[in-house]
Amino acid sequence: MARVNKSFIEPQIALHLGYIEAELEKSLWFVGSEFTAADIQMSFPLEAAAAQAGLDRSRPKLMGFLDRIHARPAYGRALERGGAYDLLN
Repeated sequence: MARVNKSFIEPQIALHLGYIEAELEKSLWFVGSEFTAADIQMSFPLEAAAAQAGLDRSRPKLMGFLDRIHARPAYGRALERGGAYDLLN
């Protein structure tokens, strides 16, 4: 499995994160300057990537996106209601 990770999975993750990073170079949110449902949908895979797939501050647009998501009052309220979660651990 380690060989598959190094030769296929990790390069694919890097490729896709690079693509998404480039998309966020165009605007603040995924569909433009306004927050939309697309941003909510993209938050989960990016949370998962940050937790398990090596997404870090080397991709400033993606991490900035997550920072903006986490700063939203609705995000805070959701955590208050549902409790904190430990994604994929």
